[in-house]
Amino acid sequence: MNFKLVHNNLNVTDLPKSLEFYEKALGLKEVKRSHGNGFTIVFLQNANSSHCIELTWLLDHPQKYDLGENEIHIAFTTDDYDAAHKLHEQMGCICFENPGMGLYFIEDPDGYWLEIVPQ
Repeated sequence: MNFKLVHNNLNVTDLPKSLEFYEKALGLKEVKRSHGNGFTIVFLQNANSSHCIELTWLLDHPQKYDLGENEIHIAFTTDDYDAAHKLHEQMGCICFENPGMGLYFIEDPDGYWLEIVPQ
């Protein structure tokens, strides 16, 4: 039996705001969308990976999600760490830096942390 990791799900409170953030901050674009009774699901991906982020927008859940201690995150590598850091600094979304380890985290509009590391 073989398994392949295909996506991570994040629930969001404002889908248009989240789509704008993920495209600007990480170059992720919508590859698939589906609608159901009270929800919209959008899969995001870029040309560098087949792995997707699934954004789920529950229309009857406008309040922020309780992320607990927010110890779970998704990591991204970049071939231009300095340019990525500059972009994220301009966006005001850097929430934690560890220069000693050579990495930092950005925070999306719903408070999810995304790790940025050099290749």
